[in-house]
Amino acid sequence: MHDLPILTLILFLSLLANYLCKKIQMPAVIGQMFIGIVFGPALFNIIKPSEFITIFAEIGVILLMFIAGLESNLSLLKKYFKPSMLVAIFGVIFPLIGMYLASYYHGLNVKDSMFVSVIFAATSVSISVEVLKEMGKLNSKEGITILGAAVADDVIAILLLSFASFFLGSQNSGSSNIVMVILLQILFFILVLMFIKFGAKLMLSLAYHFKINLTILSLAVCFLASYLAELCDLSSITGAFFAGIAISQTPFKKKIRRNTETIGYSLFIPIFFVNIGLSLQFNGIFNQLLLLTTITILSIFTKLFGAGLGAKLSGFSLNSSTIVGSGMVSRGEVALIIAQIGLSRHLISENYYSVIIAAVVITTFLSPFILRQSIVWKKRLSHHE
Repeated sequence: MHDLPILTLILFLSLLANYLCKKIQMPAVIGQMFIGIVFGPALFNIIKPSEFITIFAEIGVILLMFIAGLESNLSLLKKYFKPSMLVAIFGVIFPLIGMYLASYYHGLNVKDSMFVSVIFAATSVSISVEVLKEMGKLNSKEGITILGAAVADDVIAILLLSFASFFLGSQNSGSSNIVMVILLQILFFILVLMFIKFGAKLMLSLAYHFKINLTILSLAVCFLASYLAELCDLSSITGAFFAGIAISQTPFKKKIRRNTETIGYSLFIPIFFVNIGLSLQFNGIFNQLLLLTTITILSIFTKLFGAGLGAKLSGFSLNSSTIVGSGMVSRGEVALIIAQIGLSRHLISENYYSVIIAAVVITTFLSPFILRQSIVWKKRLSHHE
């Protein structure tokens, strides 16, 4: 129970951060990540990373992406499938090449440089989802494309991790059988499509008839889908997102979304954003400031340009392409997890681990500013036209 005072402090500070961010018209997620940086190991070290906080944070990001799925429009996701794929592909190619060249130029060996590029090829749109929700853009063509691209990006990132584990010589990788990984992921998506089309509506209709609590049942489906996604070497948030999509096809979605938002935003989701800030530590990075600066800047611009180019090739305007590219910049928990896996499998040297984590957190911290500003620019330009 010694973690309860820390939990209390996080919630109080999150309320204060939310209030101040509204006053200065900034996304609330920035204030929550700022709490983790200021009160975490990076500065005051009052709030320390722990298993207790990590569990709450993992639940938080699952609920956040479940809510995003509940609010998404399936017909729009189908409509923008092609742009999403192009955004994901170009948004992976540019960081892969750029981060590899930059890492190798700064003295990392081929193996370390390759894995750094894999880490920064990943995208986590949980931060972008929150900004898009706040600005009423989640169901815009840009928001839908970002969500679709994030799913494709997740699959690509996990396959890249599997290839890296196999070809860079890790013998204890659970993903070394790449064919099995691909087959499992195909099976997962087949089951998901069947549940979206047939299972969700039937299940909730029966539950409603027998007076079963629909929110609890939906949350159970969400967590099960997250678990199954992880079994298939996908991230848990992909499973949660598709569970939300399935529930959104039923007439009960508004009530379930309202109840889930109350649960998520009251406790778990703020802790997730604070926990990202807690990941930042300054130990060992001051001697490698040039490397940190280079990979941070490149991690932003390679995603922004690569994903934005994919949107532009799909027929989006320059402003819309910039929004899409900005929405794909955040690396968040996906990149942090890949980095941790790489360290445990000896795919990357410990000498560079702190710098990479710092670059991931800084990029994630800056991404809401970039996305929000790109949306504001588009609004201003549309008013002048």
